[in-house]
Amino acid sequence: MTFNQIKMAIFSIIITNYYGFKLKINKDSIDKKRIRIAYATAILNKLNIKIKVINTDKLPQDGQYLLASNHRTIIDPLIVELATKNSKIFGYWIAKKELYNSLFFGMFTRNGGSILLDREASKMSGFFKDIKSCVKDGNSIYIFPEGTRNKTDSPVEEFKEGAQVIAIKNKLPILPVYIRSKANEVLMAAVKDSDEQRIIEIEIGDIIDYKDRTLPFQEAYKKQFNII
Repeated sequence: MTFNQIKMAIFSIIITNYYGFKLKINKDSIDKKRIRIAYATAILNKLNIKIKVINTDKLPQDGQYLLASNHRTIIDPLIVELATKNSKIFGYWIAKKELYNSLFFGMFTRNGGSILLDREASKMSGFFKDIKSCVKDGNSIYIFPEGTRNKTDSPVEEFKEGAQVIAIKNKLPILPVYIRSKANEVLMAAVKDSDEQRIIEIEIGDIIDYKDRTLPFQEAYKKQFNII
């Protein structure tokens, strides 16, 4: 482990828990959005990573959506937060149990606006009830349809069925976003050496009607971003 990696690890632990505590004492969604953006900005500034948003004109200024993004790195939620910072949209992230119980991310995940997905639970009714409650309160839902980080050479792994089910059950238009850059490689390089500024590109797609059955969701997503 290099000295720079050690410094980054210590900084990340401190700042994640600092913002996790701020989120704990701020319950309003507007405040939570502001704090999440501040956290994302602090982490990515430290890494000297700049987020470039493609098709900013396609980003809705308000409303409720199922925001769906591909997933390759632990900083993907931060990339999405900064890509949508100029919108009034606030979304609850679907988060795995491992993140809720994490010593590193736990406080931030539990308090930042998230819905627990416990794949070991015998029933999923509680999970879908929590989603419905968040949507009823005027929030969007943010999800990685692949279900976990994609560590393969394929641009996008197989989508789980849950994403489209959530959209249909809650009548949420789907807002697709695609992290075009190889964010995992950018992140690893930045952790080793943050002196050089690096750029991660994320593209905003066209809204997909939750009732549109012309193409399966994954095919519609890949077609929008010309993913082969």
